[in-house]
Amino acid sequence: MSGLPPLAAVRVFEAAARHENFSRAADELGMTQAAVSYQMKLLEERLGARLFTRRGRGVGLTDLGRRIAPQVTGSFNSLRETFAAVQTESDTILALTAPRTFATNWLAGRLGGFHAAQPDLSVRLDVSDKLVDLAASEFDAAIRGVSGPMPGLVAHFLMRMPVTPLASPSFLASHPLKTPEDLFTVPRLSPDDDWWDLWFSSLPQLEVSSPSGPAIRFDSQVLDGHAAIAGHGVGILSPPMFKQELMLGLLVQPFSHCALYKNGFWLVYPEHKRHSAKVRAFRDWLLDAVRQAAGNDGAMLQPPERA
Repeated sequence: MSGLPPLAAVRVFEAAARHENFSRAADELGMTQAAVSYQMKLLEERLGARLFTRRGRGVGLTDLGRRIAPQVTGSFNSLRETFAAVQTESDTILALTAPRTFATNWLAGRLGGFHAAQPDLSVRLDVSDKLVDLAASEFDAAIRGVSGPMPGLVAHFLMRMPVTPLASPSFLASHPLKTPEDLFTVPRLSPDDDWWDLWFSSLPQLEVSSPSGPAIRFDSQVLDGHAAIAGHGVGILSPPMFKQELMLGLLVQPFSHCALYKNGFWLVYPEHKRHSAKVRAFRDWLLDAVRQAAGNDGAMLQPPERA
């Protein structure tokens, strides 16, 4: 773009040509008249041609200036419209990224409530377990399952993840579970998941049997949940993420005991988004939705202790 004159000078020319007056152009641009004159001198030297004629105390456009002025004004109008459209989209669409289980099993079914509360705002939800660099990305905010706040990000704690075995009624009918020890005699989904170790270790005086043999292994709680509903085994899952399935009887919690995972879910966003109206609106709605969902389970709302 070496042939393009300095945009600062072009911007001054557009205002001066529209007003055909350096003083009014200076007032519009918040400059002095001398600064406007200087920018026009630079532009004319760059072009090697006069754009204005000086007449008495005023100025008028030359034939060249009159020929290019409408095109320059049209270009600036196009730029204004382009950036206005971007700003409008930015103000009305919240771009959010969230891990699969939280997004699919908890958040998606509640976003209708956010839209009802904020009808002028839409949420574009990216479902991914990948941690993106929010400061350099298109996303306004993220939900993350981490142990605590992360450097450089504003963080709001949402909830802990209680974990416990869940299974389908048909599976439990053919594989009765009377004590936690019985879990070592039935198919367990993803038996090497550290949530199993957490749950077993939180039980007092549990005699751990031999390690599990061949089993179905998945890389997400969502898939473990679907397999458990299908009757393929017992999954170690977080009940708040499967509340609907538990209410409908698709899953059953055979033991009342839950263990709390070391990580929790946090809403995070870059510091420069702190005062964004759409981010504040989503934050307030989400924190209220979490409190309502937790009900009397105060332990869920306590942030994990940092090591």
